Amino acid sequence: MKVLVTAPYNEAGLQELKSKFDEVDYHSWKENGRGYQPEELAELLKRKPYSIFITEHDDVNRIAIDACPTLRLIGVCRGTPSNVDTNYANQKGIQILNTPGRNAQAVAEMFIANVITFYRKTIQARQWLMDGKWEEGAHTSYLEFKGNELAGKTVGMVGFGAVGQHIARMLEVFPCGIQYYDPYYQDENQNYEPVELEMIFESSDIVAINLPVNDTTRGMIGRELISRMKSNAVFVNMSRAAVVDREALIAALEAKAIRGAILDVFDHEPPDEKDMELIRRSNVLATPHIAGATYEVEDHHVRIMNEKLEEWMRNK
Repeated sequence: MKVLVTAPYNEAGLQELKSKFDEVDYHSWKENGRGYQPEELAELLKRKPYSIFITEHDDVNRIAIDACPTLRLIGVCRGTPSNVDTNYANQKGIQILNTPGRNAQAVAEMFIANVITFYRKTIQARQWLMDGKWEEGAHTSYLEFKGNELAGKTVGMVGFGAVGQHIARMLEVFPCGIQYYDPYYQDENQNYEPVELEMIFESSDIVAINLPVNDTTRGMIGRELISRMKSNAVFVNMSRAAVVDREALIAALEAKAIRGAILDVFDHEPPDEKDMELIRRSNVLATPHIAGATYEVEDHHVRIMNEKLEEWMRNK
């Protein structure tokens, strides 16, 4: 079997593929500076009778899929195969594999880092220092930038998959109380309390959104839920912007009905003017969709994908 890889793959991972398959061609999308467009993928896929195609950020629609009639499997190095027309692939009898949890550690670490940064007013304090405002009084900064500790806070997880579970394990050592809403999962750890969705918003000091985008989650977090949040609560979304009603969040922040928000995802990327309205707010800590951007994430997706391919080969 021949394999085409456009996802970033480390050398050890490529060598492992080469030991298992007849031929492996590597054309990382990074060489292109962006994910391949369908027509560009079609040109690559036409070159040989590939059985397996491993992608990450490319646009894999029916144009690309039809370019390779021998294709039997598409491996997607992402938590969800959102860049692939999975319905069309399934119609063609092509199996889809993905790599859930590949960025769970990275996102969890950034969650902790950004919550502490927000609570301790680190960015504002640094700017104050850079602006040379520390002039008189030894305790000026101590009083102006006094913040809060993460320890003792109740964190409510909306969605308790790989990312939520990684965050929860890290928060235990602070310690924090963990409650979660996930109709598809029940955790055995008695320290994590399953609660109704409304309870997450009513009783949490930090509301963490850990949801994929699908027909049931799109726009799921709206005005009614956000209005239930405590006035000193912080809203965190490092998953997908489409699950949150942007207008409802802006309204809550403008009215100071909640303490603030920590955001890594936006309705439009790059942001439109409405997104920038969120980003520029003084009670928002915003980052440009980088929670999962670590070098180690690529190593994780290589390991997970190769393990899944090994299982597929055994069971096919």
